[in-house]
Amino acid sequence: MKKITVLAGGVGGARFTRGLLHRLAASHPRAEVTVIVNTGDDLWLNGLRVCPDLDTVMYTLGGGINEEWGWGRAGESRRTSEEIGAYGRGWSWFTLGDLDLATHIVRTDLLRTGATLSEATALLCERWQPGARLLPMSDQPVETHVRLEADVDEHHAGDLVHFEEWWVRYRAHVEVTEFIQVGLAEATAAPGVLDAIHSADLVVIPPSNPVVSVGTILAVPGIREALRRTPARVVGVSPIIGGSAVRGMADHCLRVIGVETSAAAVGLHYGSRESGGLLDAWLVDETDAAALPALDAAGIRATAVPLWMHDVPTSAAIAAEVLAIGAER
Repeated sequence: MKKITVLAGGVGGARFTRGLLHRLAASHPRAEVTVIVNTGDDLWLNGLRVCPDLDTVMYTLGGGINEEWGWGRAGESRRTSEEIGAYGRGWSWFTLGDLDLATHIVRTDLLRTGATLSEATALLCERWQPGARLLPMSDQPVETHVRLEADVDEHHAGDLVHFEEWWVRYRAHVEVTEFIQVGLAEATAAPGVLDAIHSADLVVIPPSNPVVSVGTILAVPGIREALRRTPARVVGVSPIIGGSAVRGMADHCLRVIGVETSAAAVGLHYGSRESGGLLDAWLVDETDAAALPALDAAGIRATAVPLWMHDVPTSAAIAAEVLAIGAER
């Protein structure tokens, strides 16, 4: 297996990919991994372009992540954000660490002097050496917003607010009616994205949020169709174990789009490629083994294995299962 492409959001996608690289080092040392990363969480804050998922993947693979949080830099401090707050600026609920700020400053400088997001990402990765090629899903700004169902604080029913405000400030406990990808109509897949899907030997949908991470990537024109047409096998890993989101609040997102919080429902939401969907195979946790018949009946080859990513070895074990399924013909 020479080329593997992963569609990733933040923590779940990053940790899976780290395990994948660990496994490949032992079994396929010459394999090339490309990670297509969600940029729908990107936002402007304090004059800086912040790319949460790109940075989480880059820091995780590059060895600089805060392991306890799953995001941000290890050994962080907050002096600069505290000082910005003293001026009455910024968001008290979304503070940037001092080390993390350096990444945003360099990225913003590159963007404002003519670099694309892909080019800026490549330069940042020169420092971190993640061991995989990281590509933003699009070089054009696409930001996920939510539409509020009722008034809250300074917002009114029907207002659009950035996804990160709903996710971080309100912990997804404020009811919303829909997700809107602002800027999607003007977006195209970033250079290399479609080719990475078409030329892959295996495409992986890791345990990232199926609605606002993977779902946002799939909304970029051309990407969903590329997945349907790729000669590679497309293997997904469930982000739901035992009816609960492994991390974060994917259950709240699934409820908004009318999908049950279960491993089977998410697999069926992606759909089988033989019926116009995306998946050839879907991994669920052992606790969800009862879902296998329904998935198999829908044309998705389903397997139940341990899916908790406690550390690099357990993540690598999941990756090994994905690689084994991907090698089947």
